[in-house]
Amino acid sequence: MVVAIVGASGAVGQEFLKVLAERHFPITELRLFGSARSAGTEYVFLGKSYRVEELRHGDQFRGVDFAFVSAGGGVSKEYAEDITRYGAIMIDNSSAFRMDEDVPLVVPEVNAADALVRPRGIIANPNCSTIVMALPLAAVNKLSQIKSVHVATYQAASGAGAQAMAELEQQYRQLLNGEPVEHHKFPHQLAYNVIPQIDTFCDNDYTREEMKMHNETRKIFHSDMSVSAMCVRVPSLRCHSESVWVETESPLTADEVRKAIAEMSGCQIIDLPDYPMPLYLSGKDDVYVGRIRQDLVRPNGITFWCVSDQIRKGAALNAVQIAEYLLNQQ
Repeated sequence: MVVAIVGASGAVGQEFLKVLAERHFPITELRLFGSARSAGTEYVFLGKSYRVEELRHGDQFRGVDFAFVSAGGGVSKEYAEDITRYGAIMIDNSSAFRMDEDVPLVVPEVNAADALVRPRGIIANPNCSTIVMALPLAAVNKLSQIKSVHVATYQAASGAGAQAMAELEQQYRQLLNGEPVEHHKFPHQLAYNVIPQIDTFCDNDYTREEMKMHNETRKIFHSDMSVSAMCVRVPSLRCHSESVWVETESPLTADEVRKAIAEMSGCQIIDLPDYPMPLYLSGKDDVYVGRIRQDLVRPNGITFWCVSDQIRKGAALNAVQIAEYLLNQQ
């Protein structure tokens, strides 16, 4: 396979290199693309050095089989035609195409077959918070159809990129040194704080991040389930956490749900007296689930806590798994 990574210098781009190497993806040629600023930077992949090329319009993607794109929605929209013109499958990590009817939105453990129908040659990777929630939801949905989901997210600085991670670390240094705290990647100081805003606000006073979870979950599950989210940025460095309340058509026991999630591909249970925490799960592939219990308010309600490294499963790993699925179908 000839593989291209667009946005190779970013946090997700760097994670693509790690995931492709770890999973022994069958690469015969690797091409790295980025902005003019990152062009010329060299990265080592499986012992060989590769130089980042400046992304330009034209025939740079002639002969490419898979293009993993994580350079922002604007870049994805501008270069999609160039990337797919010669038959490359574009697996896009931005929000640019997620809700387009002719672009599948795929979490392989949930709706892999959707990736087979891609009239524009584009497959969208869902929002990281949506992916984290989708796996345990799929396990529950197999037991009884889900009617509604309420979720509160606790999203790490890494969700805003490598510069945001660096900013959080810098803020702690500034505080410890008695210096003024600067913030550029977040609307407020994140260190010693939580920010109940991720992305911009919509007309309904939900943020775009919260509406992504609403719309994308319904598209992935081909369902009219109601999904309401409150998305919060917290001062952890990596891994998103979520508190999830689910209402199903039929009553379920916590033991039934625990067993179903444990058997779900890509999920692991961390049960009481322990529970999943971001500090210990950075760099892990799976979604870790704990605190599974019946809701005290809704007779058909189940609630649980889940944590996953959103740069891995929430971005790079999910995209590579889509490509692996497509290769296995050949």
